[in-house]
Amino acid sequence: MAHTDLFRGGRLLVVAFEGWNDAGEAASGAVRALKDVLDVVPIADIDPEDYYDFQLNRPQIETDDDGRRRLRWPSVTLFGPAVDDGLPRESAEQPENPLAVSGMNHDNIYLLLGTEPSRGWRTFATETVDQALTADVTGIILLGALLADVPHTRPIAVTATSENAEVRDELGLERSTYEGPVGILSVLVEAAEEVGIPTVSLWASVPHYVHNAPSPKATLALLDRLEELIDVTIPRGDLLDEARTWEEGIDALADDDEDMRGYIAQLEKARDAVEAPEASGEAIAQEFERYLRRHDDDEPGGDVRRDD
Repeated sequence: MAHTDLFRGGRLLVVAFEGWNDAGEAASGAVRALKDVLDVVPIADIDPEDYYDFQLNRPQIETDDDGRRRLRWPSVTLFGPAVDDGLPRESAEQPENPLAVSGMNHDNIYLLLGTEPSRGWRTFATETVDQALTADVTGIILLGALLADVPHTRPIAVTATSENAEVRDELGLERSTYEGPVGILSVLVEAAEEVGIPTVSLWASVPHYVHNAPSPKATLALLDRLEELIDVTIPRGDLLDEARTWEEGIDALADDDEDMRGYIAQLEKARDAVEAPEASGEAIAQEFERYLRRHDDDEPGGDVRRDD
């Protein structure tokens, strides 16, 4: 089977982690949007005791639906298609906005979502890839988002790369040229490719001057690119309105801040000078390096990480 078939008709795992890889909560937001419209159920949880420093990722106390106080621990959950018993599904059981799919590929989509682990990355990656192999996953798509010198008024750039030469040739992707510190996504890419599961990485560029707020516009951009790769149509729900409100809110802030307005105008001019609507692999690497330099001057994790 060709790798294009693996990504358009195979069994796929879509991955996102909250934390360092998730500027503007764009990547985790995209996987949550998928979880809301796909008929998936939790099929595996990774034990948080092995992979988290609870002083960095503290458990949260919450009240459940029965009024009981419970701790919610940082974790990673694998979701898979609900078991089909072969009986017709009742229309009342269908979600309000069902996923419209070409080739029924929604039945082949798995999701991995959680908080980026703080230790034991190689063991974590091995365990995760083992679960993918057990589920007969034929391709993995990893979603990330980074802070970049980009204007909020222009389309969000999403760069698609692959470490697999055949996938790059057949899907028209680039190979990342970035060198430097990485997150758990890069560790998973290496582990998956080593056992023969091809991977694709999608990274959205989030305006760094609005790093404290979720970025629904970046989430939409990731979903748009994901649709192209896996040949599905994903209902957007309230995301379109949320993205519009997000952009209008930043516009209002800029109207009251002359320096911010001038800076955004400079970013717009630079973006408009770029011929392609999406940044090249080289450009995304440069943006990441700029982010890391800014990150060194701030509190650890302050720009991107958001502990729940």
